[in-house]
Amino acid sequence: MPTHYDRPFELRGVHHLALVCRDMARTVDFYTKVLGMPLVKTIELPGGLGQHFFFDCGGGDQLAFFWFAEAPEPAPGIAAPTVRPDQGDARSAMGSMNHVAFSVPPEKIDDYRERLRAAGVACSDVLNHDDSPLGVSWEIHPGVFVRSIYFQDPDGILLEFACWTRELTDADVSHEPARAR
Repeated sequence: MPTHYDRPFELRGVHHLALVCRDMARTVDFYTKVLGMPLVKTIELPGGLGQHFFFDCGGGDQLAFFWFAEAPEPAPGIAAPTVRPDQGDARSAMGSMNHVAFSVPPEKIDDYRERLRAAGVACSDVLNHDDSPLGVSWEIHPGVFVRSIYFQDPDGILLEFACWTRELTDADVSHEPARAR
């Protein structure tokens, strides 16, 4: 595993992730008022093509949205999951964006679930991800490595609030990468 000293590129994290929305006003409302992300840059695309807006999602990173005047309709189950992981099959097609996970403080995750629900956002219970056959546990135990909540934005984009519960070690990298079938 390369250290930060011998990597071929000096990567500093994710600058922004750009998604596509149906209604920019509704998107701005959700991300600023419900999730509290400040809107930091707006762009009108040339030729009436649409808009490109950027939100500060913390840590110096941005979440961006395009609104295209003539965007194709969404393709749930292909371009994105059809449901949250706690509701069923959350697979999406190769090359798709499955979900966006925002890092949150571990001590606030239970409160954040209640805040989402109070804002009328349907969300999962807090899931304790571990290495068990099911991948989740109802109880917190030393094998839990991340806790998370899943929910969807107004366009059905799958979002997650996630927090590490322990430091990861070399033992956490124990699977051979799968090959295409």
